[in-house]
Amino acid sequence: MTTAPECHVVTHVHWDREWYRPFESFRARLVELASRVCEELDDGRMKAFHLDGQTIVLADVEALRPDLAERLRAHARAGRLTLGPWHVLADNQLVSGENLIRNLLTARRHASVTGRLAGVGYSPDAFGHPADLPRLLNGFGMDTALIWRGAPDGVARFRWRSPDGSEVFAVNQGYHGAEVLWPDAAAEAKDDSTAYAGTATDDASTAATRLGDYLAGEHKRLPEGPWLLMNGGDHLAPSGPGARIRDAASGAEATGAALRESTLEDFFAVARTAADTRAAHGEPLPLVEGELREPAGYLTFILAGTLSARTYLKQANAAAQNLLERWAEPALALHAPDDRTLRADLDHAWELLLRNAPHDSLCGCSVDEVHRENAVRYERVRQLGEHIVSRALLASGLDVRAYGDPAREHAEIAVLNPHADSAGGPLTVELLTALDRHPVALTAPDGTPVPFEAEALGAETAFEADLDLLPDSRPALRHRLHLTAPAVAGLGRTVLRVTLGDAPAAEADAVTEQARSMPAPGGGLLTAADDASLTLTRADGSRLAGLGLLTDGGDSGDTYNYDPPVHDRTVVPRLLDSRVRTSAVRTVLELDAVLDLPAGLTTDRTGRAEEATAVPVRIEVTHWHGDPLLRWHVALDNTVRDHRLRFHAPTARGADTWTGDAQWSLIERPVRPDLGPLPTERGHEAVCGSAPVQGLGAVGRGADRTAVFAPGLPEMRALGAAETASGADQELVVTLLRSVGWLSRFDLSSRTTGAGPMLPTPEAQCQGPQRFDLALALGADVATDTRLAHRAAAFRTPPRAWQLRPGTTAEPAAGAIRVGGALLAVLKPAEDGDGIVLRLTNPASVACEARVHAPEGALLTPVRLDERPTGGATVRQGAVAGVWPLAPFATLSFRLTASA
Repeated sequence: MTTAPECHVVTHVHWDREWYRPFESFRARLVELASRVCEELDDGRMKAFHLDGQTIVLADVEALRPDLAERLRAHARAGRLTLGPWHVLADNQLVSGENLIRNLLTARRHASVTGRLAGVGYSPDAFGHPADLPRLLNGFGMDTALIWRGAPDGVARFRWRSPDGSEVFAVNQGYHGAEVLWPDAAAEAKDDSTAYAGTATDDASTAATRLGDYLAGEHKRLPEGPWLLMNGGDHLAPSGPGARIRDAASGAEATGAALRESTLEDFFAVARTAADTRAAHGEPLPLVEGELREPAGYLTFILAGTLSARTYLKQANAAAQNLLERWAEPALALHAPDDRTLRADLDHAWELLLRNAPHDSLCGCSVDEVHRENAVRYERVRQLGEHIVSRALLASGLDVRAYGDPAREHAEIAVLNPHADSAGGPLTVELLTALDRHPVALTAPDGTPVPFEAEALGAETAFEADLDLLPDSRPALRHRLHLTAPAVAGLGRTVLRVTLGDAPAAEADAVTEQARSMPAPGGGLLTAADDASLTLTRADGSRLAGLGLLTDGGDSGDTYNYDPPVHDRTVVPRLLDSRVRTSAVRTVLELDAVLDLPAGLTTDRTGRAEEATAVPVRIEVTHWHGDPLLRWHVALDNTVRDHRLRFHAPTARGADTWTGDAQWSLIERPVRPDLGPLPTERGHEAVCGSAPVQGLGAVGRGADRTAVFAPGLPEMRALGAAETASGADQELVVTLLRSVGWLSRFDLSSRTTGAGPMLPTPEAQCQGPQRFDLALALGADVATDTRLAHRAAAFRTPPRAWQLRPGTTAEPAAGAIRVGGALLAVLKPAEDGDGIVLRLTNPASVACEARVHAPEGALLTPVRLDERPTGGATVRQGAVAGVWPLAPFATLSFRLTASA
């Protein structure tokens, strides 16, 4: 006798903390929902409830109703309520891998008082999924995932594999099923655009009919079952699912299905057993590798325009992540590991940063009030991060507080290397001196002169105060020094001495002349064209034109999707003036240009307005002597609306793929048109050629490779010869700015329905000053993926320097930990306070060897991403570096503890 297929009904809510309403408005409703959930769990109307995939909702309830939060915890401990595994449901493409790890670690801290977290990698509403997500889930003991957007169309179950070989059992399932059993709530359905238009679902249809239709659709995808109905949706309070299931039972009879109230864990256990049984009978699950980013049928939008909506949020997020991951955490781990106050500061900084990670926040697709709060949170993270760094430096003997008489005869500058192998490189540091004193020489600890360039920024009243320092205001002169730091040991520091005199040193001045050309790294000449792009002329006479070209086109879209106006026109800059500034350490090509941009769209939004506004653009292209990178700084005051500004990087010989970085892996992506065929059916979305990067993209191969490093500018794409702006064989294109004025619209050509409410968001036009920093590397220096990844890491996190308080100079120090052959991903205090965690990565497709040198006698225990032992052997550090093989795309984590 054949057993009837089961349909597991999981009653849940999906909770956006902030979106079309600001946070406090949503939280007030969340507390109301929590009260209803408790009531129905208390009296048995609901057997189980999934309080979304994030623990933050419990913290939000507790802030207003601690008593209600305790009731929720009691249900969680009893197994009636599940939440997690995340702390927040982040956009998992825009944040770093370490951000995602901190997300899961934070959820586990909350679970210590909440009870067991859901053990399913629950992420159905993310706007696509990165290739490294299975690796992340495996690193926390999870081998299952519930996903939806971006999953292969029509594939209900599959094995999903990361580049490193990690796998999860993936279920492709829409999370919003409220309209099936909740007829009165159907008009609230997030993914039914008629709800946003104000049209309710036909009340004449019965629950039984709707359920029958739903199960018939699931039967087509997976005839044998088991099936899953996610009974809930965005911001919807549950109501007696058991009774509703009984009312709709006749709809299940038509498909022979048996309905049961269930949990995600119970469903996955049954679904996996069924998949294993089918595999044993010759029907294995399909294997899907890499990222999941394809639009897949009705309403399963990827919403690629969110990669570049409100770019300032992405820039702030990249800076905040870098500060915490590469400066605050290592400083605390190395210099103040037992300082509980600084550890609490670090946890709080991560909490604030994580609260900006959900897709409706970081993606820039909420109402303006939400993103004002996001900007404030990023500033708070910066304040905390810098405080942690300065306090940890103080614990190591480096006092960087500007206190006491400004320097007169000499000053000391501490240079810190954030990388685990020896490194130096370009840096800029500010210096305070007495009003009539100027830097005249800079020397390394061994007395070797260090070339530098100096700018006098002007007189000021310097102020400092601290717990052990009375408030102090002193007149001082501020200088900015540009220098190339000498090589510093991995995670070490050196102290440079600045000699002061009555007048600036002539050799520290920069010389400026009217010119349009500058020497290129490695030889040749770079010349500014009339469109403010650069042309590289090599020694062999070959030319590469269009480097750094800016192009601006119209955008009739919304915060979710770029949409090309029917009658578009592209604008490039007009070069007005150019200068070359040369000093002992760098050459800067300064370009003054103007973009003659339409003020906005025409009234019918089909084209760009005829009226044009001259928008000045300042472009600085810097080459530090001896450094292979060309560094672009682009500055403008955005005074127009409804447009998209992009940066182009061509290569002479392209390929059919381009390279971008995910969290821990370099990913090969196809070269595609800007937009695929525009959809004609309602509720569909055009395939977009853009893809998210963590900070790098590259086109071409070997000696013809062009790489762009652009942390905080995550939307990149490659264009083939037919679409390039410069006439090159291939171009990498980086979106700098999208200016749009609507949360969502219903009249786009690239997406044929709304993706949210049609609300105006004037601040998404990003009016005001805009600043963008990128770097280009050409040819041999980035010819291999390994070299490419190391260059990108060096650009993302350059050395930093601080002026030391007079009389507190510390001796130069070598790093206690050094690494070679691999990239340092993290050096942080262990979650449980026992030692520190070191993580290494190999993002390339070829194997490498990681060399680790820790203090002699230290114990290195291999751990997972969740910091639990892998079961591998603990190694005692000897007098020489240990060597570990790293497979392609691999990560390797250790817990370092002192010898017993």
